[in-house]
Amino acid sequence: MRAKGTFEVKMSPEPPYDTADGVSLGRIAIEKVFVGELEATSTVNMISARSAAVPNSAGYVAIERVRGSLAGRAGSFVLQHSGTMTRGVPTLALTVVPDSGTGELATLSGKMAIDIIDGKHFYTFEYEL
Repeated sequence: MRAKGTFEVKMSPEPPYDTADGVSLGRIAIEKVFVGELEATSTVNMISARSAAVPNSAGYVAIERVRGSLAGRAGSFVLQHSGTMTRGVPTLALTVVPDSGTGELATLSGKMAIDIIDGKHFYTFEYEL
């Protein structure tokens, strides 16, 4: 199955916690509101690394708890993020953590893609229940 929609993002970055050897390590808390076939809110905890020497190169990992409804089914689930930016070229993997679904989403599995177009965030969620 496939769900599509948009989401709003509110980011709360912390100051870097490590800046040794030209690489900055940081934490960001993020809140999201999803609209579309996924009607939900989420909280994200992200850890990132950014090179001072090479612009637009970075990496991040994050865990995101999503609460709401998917195709009218209520529950929650967790997404695992792994993203890199190599000199401006992004790659991103968002996967449902196995067996993290609750309620009517207890058997959920799948992957999400994110596109940012003109500053607006879009999601495409390929999933199985």
